[in-house]
Amino acid sequence: MSKALQNGRELTQSLNPDLEAILSERYDDLVPNFAESLIEWAYGRHYARPGLDLKTRQLCTIAALTVLGGQTAPQLKVNIEHTLAAGASREEIVEAIWQMAVYGGLPAAINGLNAAREVFETADAA
Repeated sequence: MSKALQNGRELTQSLNPDLEAILSERYDDLVPNFAESLIEWAYGRHYARPGLDLKTRQLCTIAALTVLGGQTAPQLKVNIEHTLAAGASREEIVEAIWQMAVYGGLPAAINGLNAAREVFETADAA
């Protein structure tokens, strides 16, 4: 096992312990080893890098997905959950999304706020 894959697996355990299994079940039949590749590359080589703490990296991810628009809603929701797990407050998440109204426009920010609301409501109901 590569060091990056090991780092990615360790990091995702703190954010979403089931992530690799979920990705594997959903995509590995289409793209063999998709889940392992994503865990190794995205989490083991990018999120695990020094220079920014995990919470900041997750807030950056939320900002980027918000600006990309409504088609990213599923990934945005997962990353909002990860950002909460990384220690960000709901207020920090909402502010990161709202800041993107300047760069991605109000529709993108509204879509982001709707995604955040759904995640928060699901968490509150659990």
